[in-house]
Amino acid sequence: MAKNPSDSPKKNRSYGYEVWRMLRRNKGAMVGMVITIILVVVSLTVDLYLDYDTQIVAQHATERLQWPSAKHIFGTDNLGRDIFFRVVYGSKYSLLIGFSSTLISVVFGVILGSISGYFGGKIDNIIMRTCDVIGAIPGFLLGMMIVSALGPNLVNLAIALGISGITYTTRVTRASVLTVAGSEYVESARAIGMPEWKIILTYILPNGFSPIIVATTLRVGSNIISASSLSFLGLGAQQPMPEWGAMLSAGRNYVLEKPYITLFPGLAIMITVLALNMFGDGLRDAMDPKLRR
Repeated sequence: MAKNPSDSPKKNRSYGYEVWRMLRRNKGAMVGMVITIILVVVSLTVDLYLDYDTQIVAQHATERLQWPSAKHIFGTDNLGRDIFFRVVYGSKYSLLIGFSSTLISVVFGVILGSISGYFGGKIDNIIMRTCDVIGAIPGFLLGMMIVSALGPNLVNLAIALGISGITYTTRVTRASVLTVAGSEYVESARAIGMPEWKIILTYILPNGFSPIIVATTLRVGSNIISASSLSFLGLGAQQPMPEWGAMLSAGRNYVLEKPYITLFPGLAIMITVLALNMFGDGLRDAMDPKLRR
């Protein structure tokens, strides 16, 4: 008996394969993913081919304020430092802050959101009202307040941005948990006496993690912008550290005479955040079950 073409292996495809198939069809998402991967690889390996003391922070008075050329393709700053080397090395700090601060907000946000959505009642009310109070303060202003209290450095900057993002992740996680918590397999797990924490880790979070992954991807780009903004104001990375926001701050006095000093760090921020957002948008569409049908 001839096999019906409709009985193809499509029905045996895994969820991960279907997400990847949809993601591949989105050219913007693929471009964003490739750029993000390149930036991550560069940031992880930059110490192998650039020396911090001699190529990044060393001053060269005879080469100061040179326009882009074959020798210095991005030009040099007011202290004679190669801007291209500093932009490349700065990816290490900007991505580190973006990912580490997002990790902080995801860890605490997922824990609080899971507890709030699963148990409900007074616990849910306390957690969500606390989020409402914290969320009433703009995230950038909250981060500025925390950094001002702790002191301006990269660790405190990552902590400040992580704390300011907890409320957003908590709400996303709570919504995902509420969607899954009433499912039959969750009720069956409760009926056989499975511990609550095990139900959350085994059944609820794995089945409601898609929105959290998407929100996390988009949050990294937002944190990079916030980190650069705080560094620009002097509340993040300090000179001579080649963080992109700090480079913008150092070059603002020359923006009319030597615009390339601020142009290239600004482009680095724009391209990085755009790539992350393109990838995040594509991932959101790929994980949407309505679009996969």
